[in-house]
Amino acid sequence: MKRALAEFLGTFFLVFAGTGAIVINEVSGGAIGHAGIALTFGLVVMAMIHAFGDVSGAHLNPAVTLAFSVAKRFPWREVPLYLAAQFAGAFAASGLLKGLFPDAGTLGATLPAGSVAQSFTLEIVLTAALMLVILSVSTGAKEKGITAGMAIGATVGLEAMFAGPICGASMNPARSLAPALVSGHIEHLWLYPVATILGALLAVPLCIGVRDSGCCGGKCTPS
Repeated sequence: MKRALAEFLGTFFLVFAGTGAIVINEVSGGAIGHAGIALTFGLVVMAMIHAFGDVSGAHLNPAVTLAFSVAKRFPWREVPLYLAAQFAGAFAASGLLKGLFPDAGTLGATLPAGSVAQSFTLEIVLTAALMLVILSVSTGAKEKGITAGMAIGATVGLEAMFAGPICGASMNPARSLAPALVSGHIEHLWLYPVATILGALLAVPLCIGVRDSGCCGGKCTPS
């Protein structure tokens, strides 16, 4: 239950700070800016990994938890608890933001700026890259020290910086579903869970391809 609470809190603060930056940027007339939003996402991920990485692994993301299990780094029996905690944290964050900013519109929900196919492809590639980094800097389903949080947070910030204006750079089903459902903007709701989970799962064979046979099912080490 401590691990579940850590996942709840970590995902709550991720969604509250990340989508909160989008909401506050809107209501303040652009005071934060796109770069500030991307930086917020990267920094809050890094902070939550440092805070909870030694407790739960700080997955903060259902796609990450599923990919860890497929890679035999995380027991399937614990997946439902982790997913429930992550979604609960995300919905709690979006609910609080809705209470604080009732006229905020989308509450930071991810919506395609271009074609659906464009955003779908981007989300697969972005999530695959993120999960590949996570697999490479983790032992089992937990991050390896302070540099892991920096690497993962930097990846999130980088991807949000260049791809955010087109697809939203979700990389996380909970981060997309919670604000969409709470705000009522459910158009393209299927896109982000499907694309991010596919991207995370794609990272598993990629990790095996560039590293030794112990990458998935054991410790990930250079080949």
